[in-house]
Amino acid sequence: MKAAEELRYLILAIQREGNRLLAAELRPLGVTPSQAEVLRVLRDHGPLTLSALGGLLVCETGNSPSRLVDRLVAQGLVQRDTDPSDRRYLALSLTAEGRKLSQRIVAAETVLHKAIDDLVADQPVDQTIETLRVLAGAFPAGEALARRRAAEQDT
Repeated sequence: MKAAEELRYLILAIQREGNRLLAAELRPLGVTPSQAEVLRVLRDHGPLTLSALGGLLVCETGNSPSRLVDRLVAQGLVQRDTDPSDRRYLALSLTAEGRKLSQRIVAAETVLHKAIDDLVADQPVDQTIETLRVLAGAFPAGEALARRRAAEQDT
């Protein structure tokens, strides 16, 4: 197996297993990993327009997250208001129930992140992360993640 092929399959295997573990943690909360990402992004960066939200999502790159948002609005977790900076747009933000749920999502993600930390505790992770950033940066999902990282560094 060539190195690039193995790298691709290793990333896929880790992504699938991580998503499966996260889905199991989120199941009692009644949200999917994609819905949880929307809630986390709104919690960390909101209020946002639909377009701005889409630019920060890894789960829906290249697509409009409108279906995800519609479902979260119907569940009473996200609200749409007129954007105060431009009345032509809607600003998405968390409802009180969405804020409470986002705290529980953080706790669920923490369980997964701790498991990952435990698995790689004795590994030189910084270099691996930098390599993966270079690779991911060539794709829309990696660009979305880079925008989120940059926004968090600005705050």
